[in-house]
Amino acid sequence: MSRRKTERLLNLVICLLATRRPLSAEQIRQVVPGYDRDGDEAFQRMFERDKNELREIGIPIDVVRDPWEDEPGYRIERQNYELPEITLEPDEAAVLGLAAQVWQRASLAEAASGALLKLRAGGVATDQPVGTGALELRVDTRDPAFPALWDAVRDRRVVRFDYRGAGSETVRGRTVEPWGVVSRSGRWYLAGFDRDRQAPRAFRLSRITGPVAAVGKVGAVQVPEDVDLRAMVGFPDDRADERVAVIRVRQGACEGLRQLSRTVHQGTDGWDEAELIFSDPERLAGWMASLGADVEVVEPPDAREAVIRRLKGALA
Repeated sequence: MSRRKTERLLNLVICLLATRRPLSAEQIRQVVPGYDRDGDEAFQRMFERDKNELREIGIPIDVVRDPWEDEPGYRIERQNYELPEITLEPDEAAVLGLAAQVWQRASLAEAASGALLKLRAGGVATDQPVGTGALELRVDTRDPAFPALWDAVRDRRVVRFDYRGAGSETVRGRTVEPWGVVSRSGRWYLAGFDRDRQAPRAFRLSRITGPVAAVGKVGAVQVPEDVDLRAMVGFPDDRADERVAVIRVRQGACEGLRQLSRTVHQGTDGWDEAELIFSDPERLAGWMASLGADVEVVEPPDAREAVIRRLKGALA
């Protein structure tokens, strides 16, 4: 099933679940992304196929015929849709929770929220408040490469990107067959087969610079059956030497940074100078950029440049 169709079906389900009254086919066409660009006949065929597919997988779509309306209305009764009470073991619940968080990064929740916003804008009352975050479970990652790599793993497609090795300022291009994206100790890694080195490798996402490009055909990557992705992120490439960053900190601000710094020297110009131990410039840059105008990274040069890239990207 294509991504576009998956998003359309998801939007249709959320639309019919959220509405307080049955919606006509024309109302659904106007508010559900994926329908509004089709002609009348194409829409009717697509809508009928979508209804049939949802019913085949067990989603009950009710047809409500109001004698005062010319067209039937559609909705999904929540009590018929929801599963009965399920008891899970702690480890099973943890796996499902992580799966839900990763699913959000597929951008489907964003599309679902967009569908609810269109419903509200179109005057359709919904049971689900917009903007409460109930549809948006998030992974705690600020690595820009995550969405593209997650899509590549899902599509089993080769990727290319520029990568800075541990403890080095040298950036080299890599071509990788992605096997999985793994979290370890609060950091995200891509595990896969490095075509340049002709060997399995793990890559820390925070060391990927620039965009990730998907190349070749979908389904071209074959993941070995016996591969242990969690073991792969223990490769030597995982470690980096600790270094010291010199950071100017506005007086009276950034108490958390001050507590974690090795030393803080009081200045006379409204700024103090802190020395902070770090190992990953990109991870440090993400933190410093989030503090905005209250900090300035003085050195080392690669950490300072990483912060500048983040800020320029935010401005763009």
